Amino acid sequence: MAAHDDDVIGKAYDSRLMRRLITYLAPYRGQVALAIAAIVTNAVLQLAPPFLTRMVIDQAIPARDLSGLGVVAALYLGALVLSFLLEFAQTWTMQIIGQKVMFDLRMAVFGHLQKLDLRFYDRNPVGRLMTRVTSDVDVLNELFTAGVVSVFGDVFTLVGIMAMLMWMDWRLALVAFSVLPLIVLVTQWFRRHVRESYREVRGWIARINAFLQERISGMATVQLFRREARDHDAFDEINRAHRDANLDSIFYYAVFYPAIELVSALAAALLLWVGGGWVLRDLLTLGSLVAFLQYSQRFFRPISDLSEKFNVLQGAMASSERIFTLLDTPVEIASPPGGVPARRGAIRFEHVTFAYVPGEPVLKDVSFEVLPGQRMAIVGATGSGKTTLMNLLLRFYDVQEGRITIDGDDIRTLDLASLRAQFGLVLQDVHLFSGTIAGNVRLGHRDITDEAIRRAVDAVHAGPFIDRLPGGLDAPVAERGSTLSVGQKQLLSFARALAADPPVLILDEATSSVDTETEILIRDALRVLMAGRTTLAIAHRLSTIQDMDAILVLHKGELREQGTHQQLLAQKGIYRRLFELQFASGLESRPEGLQPHVAAGL
Repeated sequence: MAAHDDDVIGKAYDSRLMRRLITYLAPYRGQVALAIAAIVTNAVLQLAPPFLTRMVIDQAIPARDLSGLGVVAALYLGALVLSFLLEFAQTWTMQIIGQKVMFDLRMAVFGHLQKLDLRFYDRNPVGRLMTRVTSDVDVLNELFTAGVVSVFGDVFTLVGIMAMLMWMDWRLALVAFSVLPLIVLVTQWFRRHVRESYREVRGWIARINAFLQERISGMATVQLFRREARDHDAFDEINRAHRDANLDSIFYYAVFYPAIELVSALAAALLLWVGGGWVLRDLLTLGSLVAFLQYSQRFFRPISDLSEKFNVLQGAMASSERIFTLLDTPVEIASPPGGVPARRGAIRFEHVTFAYVPGEPVLKDVSFEVLPGQRMAIVGATGSGKTTLMNLLLRFYDVQEGRITIDGDDIRTLDLASLRAQFGLVLQDVHLFSGTIAGNVRLGHRDITDEAIRRAVDAVHAGPFIDRLPGGLDAPVAERGSTLSVGQKQLLSFARALAADPPVLILDEATSSVDTETEILIRDALRVLMAGRTTLAIAHRLSTIQDMDAILVLHKGELREQGTHQQLLAQKGIYRRLFELQFASGLESRPEGLQPHVAAGL
């Protein structure tokens, strides 16, 4: 299996990443300060109960002072109630901050994903990107709610307890601290192994997400080629590895916490043995011994919490590194500073060369011009570069040599949103979003009224099938338009382009996936749709482009022929051969411009 960047954990603590993470807390500094105040105050209060117990045993009980006993009991109860309120305030505040930070991070990641060019998505699996927005952000939420700020409480508690123990009896304090080397050994063992275990878990989660996204999106293909059993076995292998990695992690936790409890019990035993002897020899009061025992129990709890927070920190460093790597991915195609609005005018390709893979150009020195209002078709064999022309014109990719201009302006100098607003795009593979029919036609353009949508769907003959749906234009659309036929989705795609009323229409094999009846409807609608617009049409069915003003013929990335349908047939070149092949295979009607005896001999 190919390596994933999720496998890389990096440092357990990276100050650069932590400083960057802290900036997400900056907008909520007031709430963070409140949480820290609550945590520190609560840590101080944790020191009160053992001290009050010592007072009761050493002073109130020997003196048989009931009033003093009542005062200490009230103070004890008050400390517990106040501690509860402070812990509630801390938990509530930090959870709210965590949710707000998660919201900000997800919006930042999603906003950046929308700006990245298609080349980025060509080389990054969707499942892995989903992990960034979901699982990785969740890990950072745990850091903010249970890690960064709450560490202050653990540190203050440890320092306070150590100070109290040293103040009460430094000799017995050293006895309690004698087990700390064992704590260090156990903690280091836990950290080393759980770090590796966490790396495994994160790596397999990313693989599960990528596998599921690919298989669910392609479920029709899976079922058609009867791959269910094979894919089930493949997922079983991935899922089993993820389970085993989690079991390894559980093992280390199952050893670590009982080990901490064992060391804590050892410390208590040493205190009872040494301190009990001192009590018998009147070298230590009984109250001090009981207080020591209570403090020692509270002393080891923050240590185990800090070790757990190390794992949280480890995960947060890994997740933040991946998130910030994504956020730092440069946006290679963007509006230039001071980009000018796009104007209507002639579209010119000037010696354009482009390659998806270095050294393997898809387009080679292509030059042509499309005049305003002109209807131009682009034909050629699969892989000849037809769709690439459109991708470059829309700046989904940037040209590597040459340039593309509109009204004389290089499109790389134009405002990107303004440039793309000039085009209406109809693809062979129509993507519909979950929502409603009207929402998919409007597609975010709030200025498109319901009346304009109605006119658009009627113009492309989509009205009859929409009216049959429950709710009409408000009928629900399932994810990817799964409840609609290919032809219906294609008609909606035409309506979407028409409703936006763009000056330039791009048709990328728009009728290749529909039946003959639907194609007749679309071809009739196209006459209305193309009227007064510049049109660029990529087509395999040559019968759909015979009345175009000009036709470009691409072959292996080069512009080999250019002219009208009749002119290209007369040249007896690539276009004529393509036309004759389609006619011979029954895909076309009799070629226009050919004599009957010629057509009969094809």
